[in-house]
Amino acid sequence: MTTPLRVLIADDHSMFRSGLRAVVDSQADLDCVAEVGDGRAAITETARLRPDVAILDVRMPKLDGLAATEAIVAAGRTRVLVLTTYDSDANLYRALQAGASGFLLKSLPPEELVTAIRIAARGDALIDPSMTRRLAHRFAGSLAPARTPAEVDQLTARELEVLLLLADARSNAEIAADLGVGEETVKTHVSRVLAKLGVRDRIHAVVYAHQHGLVTRTSQRGAEPTSW
Repeated sequence: MTTPLRVLIADDHSMFRSGLRAVVDSQADLDCVAEVGDGRAAITETARLRPDVAILDVRMPKLDGLAATEAIVAAGRTRVLVLTTYDSDANLYRALQAGASGFLLKSLPPEELVTAIRIAARGDALIDPSMTRRLAHRFAGSLAPARTPAEVDQLTARELEVLLLLADARSNAEIAADLGVGEETVKTHVSRVLAKLGVRDRIHAVVYAHQHGLVTRTSQRGAEPTSW
């Protein structure tokens, strides 16, 4: 049998933690190895238990979930999903900067949380597309034109096109439909984009594209034909 994914839960509300634990433990491929009530305990227990995924609330005593996320991600191995009651743009940005693999509302259905855990564990990221688009608009309105980073020059025309579609919060299926290719081809392009840019997952590729003004500059010079 496949070893279950090990999950740690950190939230200062005991009833919410219990409910979340019940959801996790109801899945044959998931195992809640610990639940804690503050950010410092989350860091300590994650270092001790080395779970595959840690689920952290944004607001916790002693140390907030975003600061705890940064410490856990910096230590390596464990992926972090950040849960919040409010879809604040500022918290979303901080979570992504800290290296979170997901930024999710506490109101999401249990089956979607379970899916997010599995996605994070395999090294990808999950954020509601509407949040990603809001973040994109925030970047676009606040960033001055910047010089194109050297690693962007390593991208092929098609890879740059895929990056820009990622930056528009498109899924692999949507990108495949836009480009007239198969989803496996899109996955290959995405993997190459991540490797060339040195980013950990597709969400951080989105942040990268907007931080460096790639979307704005590309739209200003107009669409260019793409060759294979």
